Amino acid sequence: ILESMGVPINVAEGIMASRISEVKRGLLPLNHNKAVDMARILDLPLMCVHTPADNLVTSFLQQLFDKKNPETVGDVLKILKEIPEFAEAVKVNAGPTVFSGDKDRRAGKIFVDMTGGTGGSEDAFAKLAQAGVGTIVGMHIGEKHRKEAEKNHINVVIAGHIASDSLGMNLYLDELVKQGIKVIPCSGLTRFDR
Repeated sequence: ILESMGVPINVAEGIMASRISEVKRGLLPLNHNKAVDMARILDLPLMCVHTPADNLVTSFLQQLFDKKNPETVGDVLKILKEIPEFAEAVKVNAGPTVFSGDKDRRAGKIFVDMTGGTGGSEDAFAKLAQAGVGTIVGMHIGEKHRKEAEKNHINVVIAGHIASDSLGMNLYLDELVKQGIKVIPCSGLTRFDR
């Protein structure tokens, strides 16, 4: 994903190696089969499509921003707030927000980063800035990462976690609905079909 923004692949791999190892160490002690075991006991089908849904929202938004080419960070916010899932999130104070930069700053090259469940390496921000990225649109960002973005003069727009998850799931669910599957939204999913 960093390579798609102009960071050489060897640099991207080097930047990510230590972070991948750190995340792996944090995940190893978890009970990975808890939900699978419960579904088996209850005789319920279970499938996790979280990462595919994240990939769908990433592609959807990246293509939208590439097409619309917003001039300012404020324009980025406006585009996001026109999408039903984010418009709904605004109503409950969970909508798109500028975490680094200012709405009047120029957006520059936009990098949509919605996949991963965790932040990448803090070292990526310097390389993204060198590659010409002006604004990152993400689902969430930790404080250390936000400070690195700020230090490297990269605007950060956090679209909102649940609204972003809802958009990704809705893009996926639209295909299931076409096949006759009934969707019962719950657990924060705001359902809008396209």
